[in-house]
Amino acid sequence: METLRIGVIGLGARGRGILRHILCPMPGIQITHVCDSYPNRAEDGVRSVIEKQGHTPKCSTDYRRVIEDPEVDVVIINSAWENHVAATTAAMRAGKYVGCEVGGAYSLDDCWALVRAYEETGRHAMMMENCCYGRWELMVLNMVKQGLFGKIVACEGGYHHDLRDEILFGEENRHYRLRNYQNRCCENYPTHELGPIAKVLGINRGNRMVTLTSMASGAWGLNEYAQTHEKVNPALRDYRFAQGDIVKTTIKCAGGELITLTLDTTLPRHYNRGFTVRGTKGAYSEWTRTVFLDSLGEGGNEGWNNRDAYLEKYEHPIWRRYLEEGVQGSHDGMDWLEYEAFFDAIRRGDNPPIDTYDMAAWMAITPLSEASIARGGAPVDIPDFTRGAWTNRTDMNTGLFSIENEWDR
Repeated sequence: METLRIGVIGLGARGRGILRHILCPMPGIQITHVCDSYPNRAEDGVRSVIEKQGHTPKCSTDYRRVIEDPEVDVVIINSAWENHVAATTAAMRAGKYVGCEVGGAYSLDDCWALVRAYEETGRHAMMMENCCYGRWELMVLNMVKQGLFGKIVACEGGYHHDLRDEILFGEENRHYRLRNYQNRCCENYPTHELGPIAKVLGINRGNRMVTLTSMASGAWGLNEYAQTHEKVNPALRDYRFAQGDIVKTTIKCAGGELITLTLDTTLPRHYNRGFTVRGTKGAYSEWTRTVFLDSLGEGGNEGWNNRDAYLEKYEHPIWRRYLEEGVQGSHDGMDWLEYEAFFDAIRRGDNPPIDTYDMAAWMAITPLSEASIARGGAPVDIPDFTRGAWTNRTDMNTGLFSIENEWDR
């Protein structure tokens, strides 16, 4: 399909940004249907398409109308977390290609529903985890694939992002995070950190996550913010939020590796994802912007803030090409790369680089962490959504995250 006809579900802040800065300007993409449960958002989406593409798309407030539309080939889901699995599985069963924004699941049944929809239809969904396409994450993946860090022992990452304003003005801004923080305590946003780590460790492709434990601190950050900012709804000043300020989740892998995830969104801080890879021959730390290679010795690693020095030799082919052609889109170019990879996979008849099994496994961390926290940090098993196929998967696309075949077309 030279031109892909796209239906967009969800036009809040993230959905509007993807529509305007990625989908509308991307070659070979025609927006044929836009949808949001709030009419003014849907109408704003129509105006964006008229402005950017010069035609008027259909407009709905019911996501099912998009899925049923015969003039939609691909469904992009940017709606609230609660709607992700229902919309994704419905679109898969309607024969559509699906790209779904990130977020955790609400139950393991949700995750198995994704897997069943793929296995019954043969239509994969791609989780649109843009951090898998970050420049530094892909440089480190390149170095890992070349053996520079030796055997990978442990990886860490976190969603360290001060979201107090976004959460507490959720009613005014019609944002779903508020109701989630009021009612759940879990690792609610695991994939920004877990996605790149899963690619480093070969999760679902020769390795898998086996068990996890999770603990949460008390919840005080949102109350402190509400009490000191007069525009916040007074009812939230003493509200007993369920979501702990800091959540730590530790995952053991079949290969023996350890993954540590941190959710940190309700205390004052600068943004950081804390991407860390530790191996027997070297390490990378986003905190200190540092690469350390045992082969160079301390003198050859030049201390902290040295990672730029490794780009010339170890820049991932995806980014080397991208810089030559011109970085585009939002989030420092990551969004453009993930959507380009998704649409390329559709046109070539490949599995997407982040497929339904990945989506199910990554989203499962949320309900599993919730269960572990409720039991005082007790270990819980992580299901094998591939039912054993992770040991030797034959249906996976190796090209989009391999080094030797990258963009060799």
